[in-house]
Amino acid sequence: MSLETAGLPAAPEYRETALEGVDHIEFFVGNARQAAHFYRSAFGFDVVAYSGPETGVRDRASYVLRQGQVTLVMTAPLSPDGEVADHVRLHGDGVRAMAFGVDDAAAAYQDAIARGARAVAEPHVLEDAHGAVRLATVRTFGDTVHTFVERAEYSGPFLPGYREERKSGAGAGLQVVDHCVCNVELSRMDEWVSWYNRVFGFDVFQEFDEDDIATQYSALRSKVVRGGRGGSITLPINEPAKGLRKSQVEEYLDYYHGPGVQHIALHTGDIVESVDWLRRQGAEFLRAPDRYYELLPDRVGEIDEDLEQLRRLNILVDRDEHGYLLQIFTRPVEDRPTLFFEVIQRKGCRGFGKGNFQALFESIEREQEARGNL
Repeated sequence: MSLETAGLPAAPEYRETALEGVDHIEFFVGNARQAAHFYRSAFGFDVVAYSGPETGVRDRASYVLRQGQVTLVMTAPLSPDGEVADHVRLHGDGVRAMAFGVDDAAAAYQDAIARGARAVAEPHVLEDAHGAVRLATVRTFGDTVHTFVERAEYSGPFLPGYREERKSGAGAGLQVVDHCVCNVELSRMDEWVSWYNRVFGFDVFQEFDEDDIATQYSALRSKVVRGGRGGSITLPINEPAKGLRKSQVEEYLDYYHGPGVQHIALHTGDIVESVDWLRRQGAEFLRAPDRYYELLPDRVGEIDEDLEQLRRLNILVDRDEHGYLLQIFTRPVEDRPTLFFEVIQRKGCRGFGKGNFQALFESIEREQEARGNL
């Protein structure tokens, strides 16, 4: 879908190689050591690097986790003051930075600022015995930021200031970040879609409205923006829509106290094997109603996977003109009903499970009702 079709101005000329993909996602959390242990034991991530007082950093501790091409950073404050502590106090554990790999951090930063992005950290260089990394940061929705990471001249475990760690998480077969879903306030979705178009040249890939994403009680609107080299960065942007009761986006905004990243979708080459492993390790997933699987063969047609296995694991299936996908969603991974994860396998399908929205929303609403928030 073009920006003109979506009622937005055409994308300005933009350097195609500016953004190379998701370099890492940094979380600000209350306890980085415990968060790292959770993602290692329940999700199979390896701990590969550490930064803190032992490496000369005085205000925070960070653990770097990796699985496939997915890199997560858990950062916690070491005092009650400062940006990390303030973020955790307001939002709870949540995503602070979606970092993008670039070939020139200074140029990416200057381009973004010239197109209306707000500065957080100007281009700067970090160095150690492994080489140099150039970084720069701009602000996006809420308290979320995008960091540009230029690491072609660096061979260390993550960034200067980090030491190598070696703690295996065994792995769940998770390979790459498929997409990150961003929740924003009512009537601000188009504003942020336009921002990503203007600042990064992202195009609208798909969009959904109340007719696509709604139940008896609640609804939302979503536009999916995509960009970077080869379309490597995908960000669905959601806003609430009016319904009889509170939608999942409204609940997120209330508990997160503002816009932010609602969920991260991680791609696997074998979702049955991955989800079976994750369940054995203690990861908790939403449940689809039994009638979902009774209707599935007529809705999606022939698939390679065994239907009874999918039913047992509660994996959802959807199809578009290019193929089909399989997906499942975790319950919130912390006490606040904010952040959760999706595990997804694509077999040609380019969509986001539109045919599963009804079952997914009913599952989420059952959780909301149990919390007294529907």
